[in-house]
Amino acid sequence: MSTALVESPLEASRAVFRQVVPAGEPFTGIVRKGQTLRILDLVGNQAVDTLFYNAEDPEERYSANDTIRAQGNIYLTTGTKLMSSEGRVMLTITADTCGRHDTLGGACSAESNTVRYALDKRHMHSCRDSFLLALAEYDHGMGKRDLSSNINFFMNVPVTPDGELCFADGISAPGRYVEMRAEMDVLVLISNCPQLNNPCNAYNPTPAEVLVWDA
Repeated sequence: MSTALVESPLEASRAVFRQVVPAGEPFTGIVRKGQTLRILDLVGNQAVDTLFYNAEDPEERYSANDTIRAQGNIYLTTGTKLMSSEGRVMLTITADTCGRHDTLGGACSAESNTVRYALDKRHMHSCRDSFLLALAEYDHGMGKRDLSSNINFFMNVPVTPDGELCFADGISAPGRYVEMRAEMDVLVLISNCPQLNNPCNAYNPTPAEVLVWDA
């Protein structure tokens, strides 16, 4: 699948839901089947770590392996169908003004901060912490066991010829977005990445916005 830049016909003024997610903060919400979800990069090059679950049965959740296998590509863009652990389509990307999104880099954690950067970075806030905090507040019995490989919207993680991951400068910009149509009722779990050590966001975490339109 090649990069597919496609703008959306949807107007922000007609959204039924809008919420700015500050840098480093989590977000949870339900998007109903047929609704369209937009994640908007307000300032540019912000990594928005995201997980999706079947809102009726969270045991079914976004599967990076099934999504990559179904589309034959490690990057996400317009036309990508986000597959579940049960092999069903959860969401379809209908518009994308960034061009591609990462499926392999994972969420930053205390452990990865230590391994990638330095021992003294272990205490720094991480996406894994944000995910767990959001699930605790969601209070539906979900926790650490429910965290799987996430999508990093707007994050640039090229794969080298040797098969290694390279965390590179971002390719997004202010006002770019990715838009998805829900093919089932989905629980959206976001950590708007707080990472201060990665060049993908120019070492400057910034806000993102979540918008939803009815079918």
